[in-house]
Amino acid sequence: MSTTSMRTTTLGAVGLAVAGTLALTGCKNGNEELTPAPPGESASAGAASPSATAKAGSPSATTGGGEAPAGANGTAKSGQTFKIGEAAEMPFSYGTNKGGQIALTVTAIEQGDPADLEPLKLGDKVKGMIPYYIRYSVKNTGTTDLSYSSVTQIKGLLGDGTEAQRVSVIGKFEKCANESLPKGFTNGRTQTSCALALAPSAQTKVTAAEYWGNPYGYPNKGLVWK
Repeated sequence: MSTTSMRTTTLGAVGLAVAGTLALTGCKNGNEELTPAPPGESASAGAASPSATAKAGSPSATTGGGEAPAGANGTAKSGQTFKIGEAAEMPFSYGTNKGGQIALTVTAIEQGDPADLEPLKLGDKVKGMIPYYIRYSVKNTGTTDLSYSSVTQIKGLLGDGTEAQRVSVIGKFEKCANESLPKGFTNGRTQTSCALALAPSAQTKVTAAEYWGNPYGYPNKGLVWK
């Protein structure tokens, strides 16, 4: 999703996706702009594909193919399901880093409190929603130095399999820290991270997590932990 317009405030711009095919991006002078959502971020037919961007602690903000592996040599297969705490081996590339390999593990899905969202200044856009913190770890299992790469393509899934509201936070959010991989992230190094997802109400829960990064993104199926 591209951000074509942003409002600069203390904590930055906010965007929400609606109806699965339209993305409500950063506001300017109170006027909202609609732009098409990328195919790779669309939900299944009949389901919304929500997304939000919030800025914590800084005045500006931005938003958040090919055939998938067949599972040879322990590599995760497109559409494969894992248990919470189970690692998925996968190819990984970011920017100029090519030919990397990581083990990605969703370690927990924790329910938070609506008050946790107050520092993000999302206001009525998240009224009644419940935050969930998807905790995960990334281990470099290849030979490529993945310094400063980002592994952020993690989203929550509701009990019926549809997407939870996604929130991309740029800056410091103590409840759910998400930073780039550090300098010297070579073979054997591990970093923990977090993705923020929102359930629409207290009656609906985020029960699973999905990795939808290349090569498991559209048109292929993502990797699921539950």
